Amino acid sequence: MENQVKFESVSFGKRLGSMVRVDFRRMGKSKIFYILLACALVIPVLITVMMTMMDGSVSVNPQTGVETVMEGPENTWQSIGTLPTAGTENGQATAMGGMDVMGMCNINMMFMLTAVFICLFISEDFKSGYAKNLFAVRAKKSEYVISKTLSGFVCGALMLLAYFIGAMLGGAISGLSFELSTLNTGNIVMCILAKIFLMLVFISIFVLISVAAKQKTWLCLCGSLAAGMLLFMMVGMITPLGSTILNVLFCLACGMLFALGLGTISAVVLKKSSLV
Repeated sequence: MENQVKFESVSFGKRLGSMVRVDFRRMGKSKIFYILLACALVIPVLITVMMTMMDGSVSVNPQTGVETVMEGPENTWQSIGTLPTAGTENGQATAMGGMDVMGMCNINMMFMLTAVFICLFISEDFKSGYAKNLFAVRAKKSEYVISKTLSGFVCGALMLLAYFIGAMLGGAISGLSFELSTLNTGNIVMCILAKIFLMLVFISIFVLISVAAKQKTWLCLCGSLAAGMLLFMMVGMITPLGSTILNVLFCLACGMLFALGLGTISAVVLKKSSLV
């Protein structure tokens, strides 16, 4: 009998699984991944403690003589979102009001910090030649985009959870109240889940910009941060402290639609453009 050589076709699932395992292994060995997680944990502690220490301090404008009194946080949950006040329901009404420091420097910053990881992670593939070699021997463009989106989503989710832990530590160190007012624990859980699912929207945008800019890290970062800022102010309204299952489902639907739509566009960009 003649020896017959059989070439086994590798299924999409096996190729994608292999690509995802490689990316997660690389992410686990990446220094920038752990640096960003550490920043996500430490930032809320520093902000909460410093703002509490500055509470009540007065600064005077030398030109006008107007005095400004610094107001620190009164509640630990201000690091996560805006607590409901009189005349509001479930903490949703004041999401865009009061441009105070705690209103801007809260957990929503993690959506922008995730852009740093995505941009550095993808641009390094093209700088080192890893992406070109990868597409030549094992993976397709769509699998690459899906893998990067999944690894970015996991990184973003971990950063949100790290920030939440840091916020609780900062509140405990500063002696702030943990009172939920008219809210309950379920609202907080739904709020965090909604933010995690909404992260898919931002990740999809960052991946698209990164695969378009490729090895130009500065362009990846500038484009991703600029695009992220267009949606940043909406995060507080979509995922308030008083979130319900409707907020979670809405964020999940938006995340899936953006991941599918922008993921397809990202794959087309890779196919139509040079890899160097």
